[in-house]
Amino acid sequence: MKSSILTKIESISEYHKKRGLPPPFHPLISVIDGYTGIPIEKEAFLNVSLGFYKVFIKKQMDGKLKYGQRKYDFDEGTMFFMAPNQVFGIDIKEHSIQNPDDWFLLFHPDFLWNTSLAKQIKKYDFFNYATNEALFLSEKEENTLRQIVQNIKQECLSNIDKFSDNIIISQIETLLNYSERFYQRQFITRKIANHQVLGQLEELLNNYFDDSLAKQKGLPTVKHVSEKLNISPSYLNGLLKSHTGQSTQQHIHEKLIEKAKEKLSTTNLTVSEIAYELGFEHLQSFSKLFKARTSLSPLEFRTSFN
Repeated sequence: MKSSILTKIESISEYHKKRGLPPPFHPLISVIDGYTGIPIEKEAFLNVSLGFYKVFIKKQMDGKLKYGQRKYDFDEGTMFFMAPNQVFGIDIKEHSIQNPDDWFLLFHPDFLWNTSLAKQIKKYDFFNYATNEALFLSEKEENTLRQIVQNIKQECLSNIDKFSDNIIISQIETLLNYSERFYQRQFITRKIANHQVLGQLEELLNNYFDDSLAKQKGLPTVKHVSEKLNISPSYLNGLLKSHTGQSTQQHIHEKLIEKAKEKLSTTNLTVSEIAYELGFEHLQSFSKLFKARTSLSPLEFRTSFN
């Protein structure tokens, strides 16, 4: 079946060739705007894995982008970030018209070699977001990013000299920093939806511990709660940090300590039994976490409470 075929594109030059574009001016970085390559319907149901980073804005398209197991309808001013070796695809029902305002920035990990961005790029969690967690831009934000991309393009088209790579790296970093800022704005402006997620997380953790799932399955993991909330772990982490200052793991630990305190103060269960009910395999691990969060051992807490 065609949809199961995975096409791996390792180089930017190969990407240009497959999309019917002229060769890139630089083998490790390329800016494509006003896309006029191979008609998009020829890529229907194609699964692709790239060997380089891809950042792009897609304005409108009569189809869906598939990223992992999810599909996302294109909208205006929607920005996506893809890291090397992630799988995506395009599912087109009919002919799709390319928008002249679309742009793509491609850059290979080798281009970042021996620069601070080579390590720093891992801090940009949005490269691990799912497509339904794309960045929605205002016109002003979009124009800001477009200007940076045009700066990168002009530098790529200029005569390469000893300053070129550093200037381009600086521009990429600026683009990513602005994107991070705009994501923080998105967390704030989608306050109602995000607070619903916080409420759902609270309910999910309460049910997990109250229904004895911890005893059966062990401690709840970040992966488990993010899947239940239908949100990628990275996006959930960013959302929670933006609104509460705590990571997903810290929220899980906070709920766990809350339940531990409840059991220590209202039951006659031993500390060992409580640790087991909360999903711990070893009493020492429970006691260590409890003391780290409360400055008291479980027994000290029970004594002080009584």
